Amino acid sequence: MMVDLVTFGEAMVRLAPPSFQRVEQTTNLEARVGGAELNVAVAASRLGLRTRWISRLTDNALGRMIANEARKHGVDVDSVLWTPEDRIGLYFVEFGAAPRPSSVLYDRAHSAISKIAPRMVDWKNVFAGVKHFHCSGITPALSDSAAEATAEALRTAKHAGCSVSYDLNYRGKLWSPEKARQVQEPMMEFVDILISTEEDTKKVFGIQGDKSVDDDSFASLSGQTYAIVAKKLADRFKFKVVAITLRESISVWRNTWSAIAYHDGKIHEGSRYEVEIVDRVGAGDSFSAGFIYGFLKQDVSYGLHFGTAYSALAHSIPGDFNYCSKEEVEGLMKGGGLRIKR
Repeated sequence: MMVDLVTFGEAMVRLAPPSFQRVEQTTNLEARVGGAELNVAVAASRLGLRTRWISRLTDNALGRMIANEARKHGVDVDSVLWTPEDRIGLYFVEFGAAPRPSSVLYDRAHSAISKIAPRMVDWKNVFAGVKHFHCSGITPALSDSAAEATAEALRTAKHAGCSVSYDLNYRGKLWSPEKARQVQEPMMEFVDILISTEEDTKKVFGIQGDKSVDDDSFASLSGQTYAIVAKKLADRFKFKVVAITLRESISVWRNTWSAIAYHDGKIHEGSRYEVEIVDRVGAGDSFSAGFIYGFLKQDVSYGLHFGTAYSALAHSIPGDFNYCSKEEVEGLMKGGGLRIKR
């Protein structure tokens, strides 16, 4: 099967108490499937791209639950590794309300994917005829062997002629900024498109936008710090594109959402959306999926605008996966209103 997009990473079973309860007080937990790279594969598949997800799952009911959810959305899981050992990771989401923020509790240590190692996956075969590869900084944070496998995947994808995107996706509960920098900096030579936030960029690479630089091109970009951050990233690591998502929290359940992309010395600015949040987990992954879709179909500017709209809509959907259609995204990009559609 010809494939547009391959992603690589962990998926977990997500458990959430209803009605804004804390985990310690609830008697019920809603179970869903989620994980950054699978979220991207599902979202891209629902837009019409042919997608493949690579991971390592335990051969039990929870592993099959994850694989079945991926298949349901058209994602190819034939190259997933299966093991009778280890475990499937869990994570718990507590939905907050001002002044208490939402929070995530991980129970993912010693998961099957954390035991993945170089040469377990036949990457050369996986990437044959593939257009694009995507992964994130979550996977190398899981273990030293997972970091080595991520580097192997990036290197092989690049040599196979794939374009490569990487979401920095820093998780402070998984590793330190120092470890994240040490592990990921060497990987960046294989990355064409970096997706990040200003905050993650500062934590991992120590790059921020509040320092003056002797470069006349800054005057033509923007006075805003994220534009400077994007250019600094591109200059240091030779990325073709840097996309930075921008979130302003008015309250726990009301945010503004936008993004910018730096490409060929120019800043592209996405539309700014005010979002009422039903569930914000996975919204950044929807941006990645939408950007990749638009980038493969047209160009960076279209990818930015499509990704921003797709991820804005994702805030309105419960769970990690984005159930919005391409037509809904296009409608929002055209300024679609909030009246009931009959």
